[in-house]
Amino acid sequence: MNTLTDRYLAATLTSVPAQRRDEIAAELRGSIEDMIEDRAGNGQDPATAERDVLTELGNPERLAARYADRRLQLIGPTYYLVWARLMRLLLSFVPAIVGTVVAVIDAADGGSVGDVIGSGIGAAIEVAVQIAFWVTLAFAIAERSKTKLDLPDWTVDQLPDAPVDRQVSRTDTVAAVVTITLLLAYLPWQHFRSWVQAADGTNIPIIDPALWTSWLPALIAVLVASVAFEIVKYRVGRRTWPLFGVKVLLDLAFTLPVIWLLHTDRLLNPALVDRFDWLGNDDNLSNVATLSVVITAIVVFWDIVDSAIKTRRANA
Repeated sequence: MNTLTDRYLAATLTSVPAQRRDEIAAELRGSIEDMIEDRAGNGQDPATAERDVLTELGNPERLAARYADRRLQLIGPTYYLVWARLMRLLLSFVPAIVGTVVAVIDAADGGSVGDVIGSGIGAAIEVAVQIAFWVTLAFAIAERSKTKLDLPDWTVDQLPDAPVDRQVSRTDTVAAVVTITLLLAYLPWQHFRSWVQAADGTNIPIIDPALWTSWLPALIAVLVASVAFEIVKYRVGRRTWPLFGVKVLLDLAFTLPVIWLLHTDRLLNPALVDRFDWLGNDDNLSNVATLSVVITAIVVFWDIVDSAIKTRRANA
């Protein structure tokens, strides 16, 4: 259900102590239903009665603050909720955008990786501090001078949809997308900026550059498809066997070529092997490849088994 009452309860319970949510939910729902029944008994349309009752109860954030015995006040209570909402909105994207722009400009000017990251983070922090200071100062002045901001009153139309009980969390999705994206970024990065250098200071890629004309584009395509899959899985919101099947196919499409390249000694750059003498001694290169194959297989196998268990539980 996603009625106005459900949405109002969800918006209220988000800000109350977790140990009291069930108690408050039962009490508040009962009160709302009683008030709606009273109005409906007097001939008012139930849908209209529901809107009127919730409007009279007011902003659910204020109601939650009363239940939690929490003061909505920074400088004063009049504009606290507006200040808090504006701060969340601005801090959610403005510092990140400014930091990214500064980092890109520094990178275009030839700055080192450390300088680019440092300047981007520094700019983001500075912008966040400036936003927090000036927005708070503006609201403090408005509060103390009793300035009327002529803000619209709260209405039930502002209620967000009640949250859906999801089997796929946003945290898990973000973690998976970030991990895959970092791997995607590393493939071209290691070609130009690996941690290994030749005697003359030139870069030595970790992965054989010859693979850029064969396997690497295919592996990158699989990783891009994996990112899209994680997003689709989050949008679906639940684990299904068809989604599990797609995940297995994507995992195998990436893992099997990597294992084959490792097993045939075609993954690592020959120049890298020549750079480290011990790799060419005895069976060291073969041992490294075998160990990598075993570790890769174990990780992928465990990931598939874990996904199968979660999917089975979700569909039990």
